[in-house]
Amino acid sequence: MEYSGAISGILLGLIFGYVLENAGFGSGCKLTAQLRLQDWAVFKVMFTAILVAAGGLYALQAMGMVTMDNMFVPSVLLWGSSLGGVLIGAGMAIGGYCPGTSMVAFCSGKLDGLVFIIGLGAGTLLFNSVYASIKSWVWMQVGPDSLTLPQLLHMPAWAVWSLLFAVLVLVGYLTRGNKRNKSSSESPASSMAPQHS
Repeated sequence: MEYSGAISGILLGLIFGYVLENAGFGSGCKLTAQLRLQDWAVFKVMFTAILVAAGGLYALQAMGMVTMDNMFVPSVLLWGSSLGGVLIGAGMAIGGYCPGTSMVAFCSGKLDGLVFIIGLGAGTLLFNSVYASIKSWVWMQVGPDSLTLPQLLHMPAWAVWSLLFAVLVLVGYLTRGNKRNKSSSESPASSMAPQHS
């Protein structure tokens, strides 16, 4: 049973890495373009993944195959989450990768992916070395206690999922011109067109 779990995890990881590479996420330019609000591919792909996973989870719950008792929902640690969000956001903005995409970049032969992975490991070791001294501060302010988003908003799960789906559709609609403008500006025809003074 343990081996099957490990094998399924490795298999899904390989599939996820393949999808990320084919989406262009093996390049640090993709993520930094998202942070500059110039390319929304990262948001669309990752938000779609969240919606698919959430929809599958809700469907399994509706069929009685999964119950909330089988899932661990962590509490929100406001100070710890804020610190972690700032640090990982800064790392992604500077390096152009998140932990997953840095591994994809490294496996596709990019040296900057390896540098990011080394930095990720060094940062993890550094955090572990100071965790004992900041542990009390990190756990000081606890937010919503083990609540899911539907519970927090007092809305049914299907309504929250529909709202998030509407956000994805709206972002896709509002950013549809970005892709056309980018592709037309990068097309060979446009680069070969004569320049008029």
